Amino acid sequence: MDNIIIWFGFIFSLALLIFIARKNLWLGMMLGAFVLGLFNLPLNEIGHVIFLTLGDPSILLLALSVGIIPLIGGIMEQSHLMEWLIQNLRVGKKGFLMLSPALFGMLPMPGGALLSAPLIERAGKGLGGDEKTVINVWFRHLLIFVYPLGALLPTTKMAGLSLYREILYLIPYFLIIFILGYVFMIRGVKGIIDYKEGFNLKKLLIPIGIILLAPVIHASSLGVFSISEIPLLIGVCVSLTLSFIASHLEVKEFVKIVKNMKPWNFSLIILGMFLFLNIFKASNMAAVIAGIAFSPAFLLVGVGALLSFVTGRVQLPVSILLPIFYSKYGQDAMTPGVFAIMFFSVFMGYMISPVHPCVSVSIEFFKTTLKDFMKSAIIPVVLSLIIASIAAFFVI
Repeated sequence: MDNIIIWFGFIFSLALLIFIARKNLWLGMMLGAFVLGLFNLPLNEIGHVIFLTLGDPSILLLALSVGIIPLIGGIMEQSHLMEWLIQNLRVGKKGFLMLSPALFGMLPMPGGALLSAPLIERAGKGLGGDEKTVINVWFRHLLIFVYPLGALLPTTKMAGLSLYREILYLIPYFLIIFILGYVFMIRGVKGIIDYKEGFNLKKLLIPIGIILLAPVIHASSLGVFSISEIPLLIGVCVSLTLSFIASHLEVKEFVKIVKNMKPWNFSLIILGMFLFLNIFKASNMAAVIAGIAFSPAFLLVGVGALLSFVTGRVQLPVSILLPIFYSKYGQDAMTPGVFAIMFFSVFMGYMISPVHPCVSVSIEFFKTTLKDFMKSAIIPVVLSLIIASIAAFFVI
């Protein structure tokens, strides 16, 4: 009977989390964590877990850093610094269709796919709406897959893995995403790009420097501080300062960007992720789930892709999968290779999720349908998951 109550609490908390997260991710995570705790822990222990989570300096610094990152993106979009970068790439039409959404994708902004959509429209003359939609969505997420300040930052922290070491394990999967995207979406594209303005090296290097400066400072200073999130915070603050100086924006314009970007939502998401993970670890769910017979490959690949497809998120499925995996196989079993398979599978489900904002706004912009988008994207996604399943057979 106790196990039935525990399972009911777990499923109810997940359902509540997923339902609320469609509108508000951080609130869904926090309420889901609290409900899970109510079914498994006394109130004083729930309070203790909350206190330890919100009082952890590394989690607080990570949350603050993640909240600053979208402000960098907002400044670069508002001041047209990203347009400088795109207009001075000087690549062919195929390269432009791949790189322009990929570079914009490194800016974590709500509805950010709309920034690259006009560029795809301009360069993709002759392509159908479904083709332009899948190009915009697929390549928008190419670089962010391995960008240190993207979804990898909080998820590797949750898994207790080295961020930059994990990127090395993800490179083969990054190449798979690139190759499949090129073969199925770009290979048949013909023509050239007619640039209206002359090449400007300064306008190319400034935005590249802003994007790369924070991870460079973070990676090069990891051994200097006892808490790894301190150099991260320094790095994003330096990038924010540089972007503000280069943008020549006034303070009132920056205040408007802060209001539009709502950086506190990004910070609260991090707190919600760790709160859910820590309450799960403190609950009885670990022992209950450990008794179920299922393969790790099915959990990480199949369930991971399904959760991201249903939720349109990356961090949320990882937040759910990690504690389940720990309870069944132990925390030491989550190696960099295993994490790479999980992250890749989750990412693939996320790429074609109908509740993924980039998918919905791209479909609307290019005046196509979800059905046609799925037809164009489903084959490379299925092939990706088959590859992930084969990799899981050998790695896990």
